[in-house]
Amino acid sequence: MWNNPNMKKIDKNDKRFSNNGKLPLAHMIWDDARVFLAVARCGTLSGAANSLGLGIATLSRRIERLESALNLPLFIRQQSGYKLTDDGAALLDKAEALELAANAFSSGAEQYAQVTGKVRLATAEGLATGLILPALPAFFQAYPQLEVEVVTDIATANLHRRDADLAVRMVRPERGNVNLRRLGTLGYGVYCSQAYAGKRNPVSDGVHYDQDDFITWTDMQAHLPVAQWVERVLQGRAPKLTTTSITTQVVAAQAGIGLAVLPHISAINTGLVCIATELGIDQPIYLVIQSDLTQSIRVRVLADFLSELVISNHARLAGGDFV
Repeated sequence: MWNNPNMKKIDKNDKRFSNNGKLPLAHMIWDDARVFLAVARCGTLSGAANSLGLGIATLSRRIERLESALNLPLFIRQQSGYKLTDDGAALLDKAEALELAANAFSSGAEQYAQVTGKVRLATAEGLATGLILPALPAFFQAYPQLEVEVVTDIATANLHRRDADLAVRMVRPERGNVNLRRLGTLGYGVYCSQAYAGKRNPVSDGVHYDQDDFITWTDMQAHLPVAQWVERVLQGRAPKLTTTSITTQVVAAQAGIGLAVLPHISAINTGLVCIATELGIDQPIYLVIQSDLTQSIRVRVLADFLSELVISNHARLAGGDFV
């Protein structure tokens, strides 16, 4: 055996050791363990260097580094090659366990890259068109085999009925077996076209809307906080135009028909002017997942993507970047 006064034999009674005196797995680093395994399997530095694509000098230094870190001689250096010492042989199964763990980790990463199937996402139209859909190309690049179905009519999409697998919505579920997480805030403002803003008298009108025409929701959406805010402001007056979607309200406002209360994220790059914020109708944004789907890989990868997307855009969603 190669003798080194700075190294010592494994003490089977050392409390650091278990499993018949073998070094615990946590004491070995995978990058060095793979070098150890290559030399043990090939029996020569040149063979191990070729298998790993490393230089012989680099390989030799790593073996010496590992022996120094463990304070154990792992190989007997012979002219014919490298032979495991008793201590080295005692560590062989631990190094192989690390190899198996590394392979399993790699397989798991490949599994995520090859996620297949379909995920149904229920969300608000404004979030879909203003935030989620523009970001989906990057998601599909990471998960090209995954299919996403986006349902924006969330009034009819119910997680309890399995209408969707997960949702990004502004109403906190009060029942059902779901997991939820608050991600941010959806802010609103009063918007109009440049031309319409030019006709308003900022001194007399200000944030008073006695002379303004409004674009709002139909009676079917009268329960929405936005619709209720407009109704309070109108004080019995009829709106100029009612629609059933944010997209039509944006276009109507661009046409100069009147004022529209819109999510800030929906007004980005539309050319509309924001004349008022802090309306008291900002809403929390929740990620909601059916509890029995939280371990589904395809649901988890989309949930993680959406969480990061909303959190990283918190300022734009709340309106801080452009109002």
